[in-house]
Amino acid sequence: MSEAAESLNFIEHIIEEDLRNGYSRKDLRFRFPPEPNGYLHIGHASSICLNFGLGIRYDAPVNLRFDDTNPAKEEQEYVDAIKRDVEWLGFSWDTERYASDYFQQLYDWALQLIKNGRAYVDSQSSEEMAKQKGTPTESGTESPFRNRSIDENIELFEGMKNGKFEEGSHVLRAKIDMNSSNMLMRDPIMYRVLHKSHHRTNTDWCIYPMYDWTHGESDYIEQISHSLCTLEFAMHRELYDWFLDQVVEPGKLRPKQREFARRNLSHTVVSKRKLLQLVEQGVVTGWNDPRMPTISGLRRRGYTPESIRNFAETIGIAKRENLIDVSLLEFHVREHLNKVAPRVMGVLNPIKVVITNYPEGKVEWLETENNPEDHTAGIRNIPFSREIYIERDDFKEEANRKFFRLKLGGEVRLKSAYIIKAESCTKDTDGNITEVHCTYDPKSKSGSGSEESLRKVKGTLHWVSIAYAIEAEVRLYDRLFIDESPDTHKDKDFMEFINPNSLQVIKGFLEPSLKDVEAGKRVQFQRLGYFCVDSDSSSEKLVFNRTVGLRDTWAKIQNR
Repeated sequence: MSEAAESLNFIEHIIEEDLRNGYSRKDLRFRFPPEPNGYLHIGHASSICLNFGLGIRYDAPVNLRFDDTNPAKEEQEYVDAIKRDVEWLGFSWDTERYASDYFQQLYDWALQLIKNGRAYVDSQSSEEMAKQKGTPTESGTESPFRNRSIDENIELFEGMKNGKFEEGSHVLRAKIDMNSSNMLMRDPIMYRVLHKSHHRTNTDWCIYPMYDWTHGESDYIEQISHSLCTLEFAMHRELYDWFLDQVVEPGKLRPKQREFARRNLSHTVVSKRKLLQLVEQGVVTGWNDPRMPTISGLRRRGYTPESIRNFAETIGIAKRENLIDVSLLEFHVREHLNKVAPRVMGVLNPIKVVITNYPEGKVEWLETENNPEDHTAGIRNIPFSREIYIERDDFKEEANRKFFRLKLGGEVRLKSAYIIKAESCTKDTDGNITEVHCTYDPKSKSGSGSEESLRKVKGTLHWVSIAYAIEAEVRLYDRLFIDESPDTHKDKDFMEFINPNSLQVIKGFLEPSLKDVEAGKRVQFQRLGYFCVDSDSSSEKLVFNRTVGLRDTWAKIQNR
């Protein structure tokens, strides 16, 4: 087997086999079919990358088709968010379609099924239908309305369409087999009455098709060659094919459904119902809260499209569900941001340092590189003065030999500046250190080429000049759940595992180059992590979100 063949996933192997068995490349067409009842999440990102990736691989069109058949839960806001997310991930669709585009055709086909004796109007309550459906080990029983005349079924169905009946009074069911071992084949519902305004068709329709009836027929109308679904739809494939059997015409391409396994992400939930619960109960601020696993939440937090696409490629496509550790997603955003994010300096837990032998009132503008990983990123100037902030954790009065930061009598280099030595410190009445007094070596300026500048010291600290520092609100985000699989506990609700420390808001002090930074800008605060300017940010108040730390600290916390 060639290396290229070995690299194919099982979906691509199916397509390759179809091409060998008579399909031509011009027959290939894919689709991404979101339901506009919520925002897309990281699980959808894998499906987006799969379908649009196949389009790129085979130079085939990919439709963006909204499964908008439930006006009770769907909104234009979700449609707009989905389109924005797909584009942000870097993909373009061939045509924008909606299941609602096909309401008339689906209705006409449903009428034809009634005329062919393959569908009927059932007037039982939902409870009665559930009872006569049977169980996986016991056959169902036929509805007392199963053998209504064709004329009566047509009259009732048209009445349903025209709004003559209340919700729940009638449904249209396919007449298949109440003894089938696949319970989905036991006369599934095709239409229900809903007196709800639709975001596109307004109140034109009083009946709405079910997903199973809409899915395959929409694929057929669009001539989708491969309809790719997650594994929970595997049992639906038989029904998908039965419905196609009723409408497919000779000479037209017949779509085929194939399934792949959902990839679950640790320390989160990806059920839209549960995500909506988090929003409605105020656990998060909205669908785009940076703690949410939604694509819009990840974007706001500072994730890049490249990192999400790389993550999707790494986890691949499989036939069996498994739990992917969120640290893999974090690895990919670190890896990409390390290449593209400018390095800046910010201090989030400051302690004041006074350089006692540095002239009062003097300021130097020192050169520093924007990104050592990208030599084309250039340099910038940062101000250095007598009083600076460093991180409180970077100073100890006394420390062992393994502490390579600042301690009394010890030296460190200030990034792109000078070597300083801690001489003394002052404390408040509670014994907390308030200032560190240091001296600096005037000849040790970074990049000067002097003998003193080449002297090796073990620690290098980031810092900001107090006189020029910009205050900013910094939001430190962590995982939303403390359990790796919060919604799989039979005896506990997933809400019990909310991480109470998933958000900490602090005040930070940043170098002045960030004064006019725009929302969405991603940077690395040196030695602290990757951060992104939040959409709440303004010229009066800078707001930064922590995307991810420089290294994974969660495993250490869990193993304590």
